[in-house]
Amino acid sequence: MAGKALSETVKVNKSGRKTVSALIMDRLKLIGQGKYLYAMLLLPAVYFIVFKYGSMFGLLIAFENYNFVKGVFGSEWVGLLHFRDFMSDPYFWKLVRNTVLLNVWMMVFYFPAPILLALLLNEARIGLFKKFAQTVSYLPHFLSTVVVCGMVINFLSNEGMINRLLGLVGLEPYSFLMDANWFRSIYIGSEIWQGIGWGSIIYLAALTAVDPQLYEAATMDGASRIQQIRHITLPGIASVITVMFLLNLGNVMSIGYEKILLLYTGPTYETADVISTYVYRRGLLGNDFSYATAVELFQSVIALCFVVLANRFARKVSETSLW
Repeated sequence: MAGKALSETVKVNKSGRKTVSALIMDRLKLIGQGKYLYAMLLLPAVYFIVFKYGSMFGLLIAFENYNFVKGVFGSEWVGLLHFRDFMSDPYFWKLVRNTVLLNVWMMVFYFPAPILLALLLNEARIGLFKKFAQTVSYLPHFLSTVVVCGMVINFLSNEGMINRLLGLVGLEPYSFLMDANWFRSIYIGSEIWQGIGWGSIIYLAALTAVDPQLYEAATMDGASRIQQIRHITLPGIASVITVMFLLNLGNVMSIGYEKILLLYTGPTYETADVISTYVYRRGLLGNDFSYATAVELFQSVIALCFVVLANRFARKVSETSLW
């Protein structure tokens, strides 16, 4: 009896090994069938490994008085000194306020803009007009930040197009770029103009997955186009909107410094100076790499906390979340 049980166990084990090997072979065949797709994935994977994860080694200098000659391992370890210096800086709260406010207004005005454009393009019935509108809205995305800022400066200068239009209606020229109260509006307006078309692509792709039969049924029930958008279109792309919102929320404490550096002036520092421009001045211009790295790390940790909390909230109120 013992021998029989042993032989059955051996058969089961052998059967299990054969099943596992068969599964492995199936997976290898699937990988072989999609080898070109995996090859396309290789370059982005290398990019993230080298420039995103590999560079995290440099975060160590945020806890050191980094010396270029001594290197990362030879520099003096100071712990949280740079974090305490930054948070005790009198300029700290102004930087945080400017960064958060600019990003909040971006979320309020910039984030819904591509969604609205996608809805409008989806409602267009003339194919030629739809293609033309898409092409025109995409083009600004391919302009460099320097070109876009040059156009903004030319349009808003005292002799620019905006002031000339104001002159036609009897108004005096106004120095928009010298007024701190106008900076956020100028920045967000230029971002919307440059990114609205490109940002609408993902929503247009999501709209193609909405079942056309739902629209037909709604039309037969007498629903207007607005009602169809409200009850069919928006719920159909709600998951995509949620994911994009969560991803954008990760930037609530960070914003690109290039456009701000090109647009801000002395009088607009009060509202234009943000954490990223402060890091640029302290790190690259002031050669204080440890302090600048500590500020960037602080910014990233706060952004991570925002994303985690928002993702937890989204998971509780809906079925869509990042993880």
